[in-house]
Amino acid sequence: MIPRAVAAGCLLLIAALVGSSQALYSPSDDVVALTTSNFDRTVLKSDEVWVVEFYAPFCGHCRSLVPEYKKAATALKGVIKVGGINCEEEQGLCGQHGVRGYPTIKIFGANKRSPVDYNGQRTAKDIAEAALAEAKKKIKNVLGGGSSGGDGGSSGSGSKDDVVELTDANFDKLVLGSEEAWLVEFYAPWCGHCKNLAPHWEKAATELKGKVKLGALDATVHQQKMSEYGVQGFPTIKYFPAGTKNRNGAEDYNGGRTSSDIVNWALDKYTEDIPSPELVQLTSEEVARATCEKNPLCVVAVLPHILDCDAGCRNRYLDILRTMGDKYKKKQWGWLWTEGGAQLELESTLDIGGFGYPAMAVVNLKKMKYSLLRGSFSQDGINEFLRDLSFGRGHTAPVKGAELPKIATVDPWDGKDGQLPEEEDIDLSDVDLDEKDEL
Repeated sequence: MIPRAVAAGCLLLIAALVGSSQALYSPSDDVVALTTSNFDRTVLKSDEVWVVEFYAPFCGHCRSLVPEYKKAATALKGVIKVGGINCEEEQGLCGQHGVRGYPTIKIFGANKRSPVDYNGQRTAKDIAEAALAEAKKKIKNVLGGGSSGGDGGSSGSGSKDDVVELTDANFDKLVLGSEEAWLVEFYAPWCGHCKNLAPHWEKAATELKGKVKLGALDATVHQQKMSEYGVQGFPTIKYFPAGTKNRNGAEDYNGGRTSSDIVNWALDKYTEDIPSPELVQLTSEEVARATCEKNPLCVVAVLPHILDCDAGCRNRYLDILRTMGDKYKKKQWGWLWTEGGAQLELESTLDIGGFGYPAMAVVNLKKMKYSLLRGSFSQDGINEFLRDLSFGRGHTAPVKGAELPKIATVDPWDGKDGQLPEEEDIDLSDVDLDEKDEL
């Protein structure tokens, strides 16, 4: 029998080994392990610039990032701190910083309470360059007399003019009578938390301009609205969704208090309110321009001919495209589809079709550049392609001729299977004998 002390020691050793296996970085790496217990002291209250990765051990992209992230940490050693947070173990800390996907990288620079989201390429070089850029901003702030960090001002520019001043008199007209989405802060001038929130609220209002409106109401003066919406403390933030509103439709804001937290939370809500983009068949030049010219990018799918892929087959491809359109609706891209051979000049211009159908290209009409889907025409393959494009990755090429090719006018698909053309019957009664012999 194993002595109890030895067994206990073995269990502790096993537990330690299991626990350590969950982390992607070891103590020997230059990546500092950050937790709830040390984050505020180590990151927020320090003078150093920090690059922090929020990851999950089960995430494949996180594991792929490990060698590059460790390389960046080594390169930045002595200049900028690099850390990692295991969100599987530190869910509260990750939720506090609005982490909704892995890996998420944030740079805590000039203002630690308002970190910068890193959306560049996942290479050591790009991560290091982004961190150094934030360090330069911090230096400029100090030399220019600005805040060097801490809980005070905002690291980005925000304008008070972008925050709408609300009152008992104008609230219903501006907020409830609007089709736009609103975030409204109920505050008190003497409230310390409200004062700390103010620069972040202004910055968020500037960043969200054109998407979500931000307002502020002094609840100590305008007590009718304070009572109407059950405000018990300050600051209280309410969200009013886009579209037709009523007094009972307000939702409580439950995000963080930094500008990035506010922006991310609002954009998530705004995305929920945005209808999925319409998937349009490319039947004319007017359709092409109406769908693509008003959007930053246009996704063009070329599906197999209806004789090669029946109605059921085509609808499966269309369902994939609609699913992807809904997933990326926040990007507000245009979505077009056409049948192979129906728009030959477009296919030639975008190099589509030479490797078969279905095929896809994403076009930027303003820059006259395009990118081709090289992977599989599947939900996973298209998602990976579009995700890389949204992060600024992926190979692009100039559109041939630097202009939209001629778009043929075609009839819209009737939703049915294709039919082979019927052979014409030949009437032999009017054909002479010699011609009959030839036939």
